[in-house]
Amino acid sequence: MTHHFFLLLRKDLRLMLAGKFFLLALGSLLFYSLYINLFYAKTDQDIYPVYVYGTHHTLPKNMDAIHFTNSLEELNDKCMDGYSVGIDASGENINIVMKSSDINTIDALRVQYAESFLQYPGRIDEADKFLSNFREPEKLIKNNSLELKNRREITCEFLFFELAAVGFLGLASLMFKEKEMGVIRVYGILPGNVWAFIFSKLTLFVVSDLVFCILLTLINVGWKPCIAVLPAVLVQTGILSMIMSLAGLLCSVCVSDFRQFSLLYLVLAIFVTTPVFLVGQTSVKLDWMLYHPMYHLFMQMKGAYFSSVTSGFVYYAVCTAAIIVLLCAVYRAMQREMAKEG
Repeated sequence: MTHHFFLLLRKDLRLMLAGKFFLLALGSLLFYSLYINLFYAKTDQDIYPVYVYGTHHTLPKNMDAIHFTNSLEELNDKCMDGYSVGIDASGENINIVMKSSDINTIDALRVQYAESFLQYPGRIDEADKFLSNFREPEKLIKNNSLELKNRREITCEFLFFELAAVGFLGLASLMFKEKEMGVIRVYGILPGNVWAFIFSKLTLFVVSDLVFCILLTLINVGWKPCIAVLPAVLVQTGILSMIMSLAGLLCSVCVSDFRQFSLLYLVLAIFVTTPVFLVGQTSVKLDWMLYHPMYHLFMQMKGAYFSSVTSGFVYYAVCTAAIIVLLCAVYRAMQREMAKEG
C-alpha cells in the first residue's frame, strides 16, 4: 500500500504542476504581500482603539495606537461602545476597562490587544513594583505598533480566505480534471485502495497550505513575531485546510459537472465567508454567528495570530469529529463513484 500511495502522490503532484497550481499560489502570495506591505500596513485604522488614563508621563508619546484621556469618566465614556478598550493606570492597580461585545472570543482579543502594550499584563497588585517601572517606560510598553496589528489582522484574513475559498476550489478542480481524463474509471477497474487515493491528494494540499502559511506569515508579519505565533497558526491552518479540502473533494465527487460545483463555490464565497469577516473584523453583531462553524475557525486563527488562542478540548474534539465524518463521507462517495465508473 505504501508503494501504491507514493505512486498516486507522484501522479497528483504532476497534475498540480500541469494545472499551474503552485504558480497560482505563488501569484497569490506575491499579490497579498505587495498589498500588505505597500498599502494596508500603513493604513491608519482605528480598530480596537486603546484609551489610557493616568501616568501620562510614563507612556511614550509616539505610540500611535494609544489615546489619552483627561479623566476616569472620559475613559469610561470612550469604552462604552463595546469595541474600544481602556487602561486605567490611575491607581495602584492597572485595570482593563471595557464594555462586553457579548461575544467572548472578540472580548478576549480586545483584552489581549490592550494588554500587549504592558510588560506586566492585567492587574498588578504590587504597587511598588509597578511604580518602579515608571523610571524605564520602555520596559513597561512593548513595541506592538498599529502597523504590526494591521499586519497580523490582514495576514490572518488573507490566509483564511485562501484556505476557505481557494482551498475548497483547488482539490475539487483536480478531481474534475481526473474525471475528464478518465482516471476514476481506470482506478475503479484496477485493484487499488480508496484510502490511498484520498490521502495522496489530501497530503499534497495540506502540505502546500502549510508552506503557504509559513511564507505568508514570515513575509508580512516579520520573522520575530512569526516565530512567536507560527506554531499556533500552523495548527489552525492544518485544521482548516483538511476540513475545506475534504469538503471540496466531497462536493466534486457528488456533483456531476463543474457548473454545479461553481454554484456551491459561489454560495461558500458569498454567503458563508462574508458574514464571518463582517462580524470578526467590524462592530457588526449577528447573534446567529455563534452557531456558524466557520466563524469559530476564523476567530481561532485570528487568536493564534495575536497569541490569544482560547480554544479548548471541545473545539478540537469537534474539529476532529468533523474531519473524521468528512473522511468517511468522501470514502463512501468515492466507492460509489468508482463502482459507477467501473
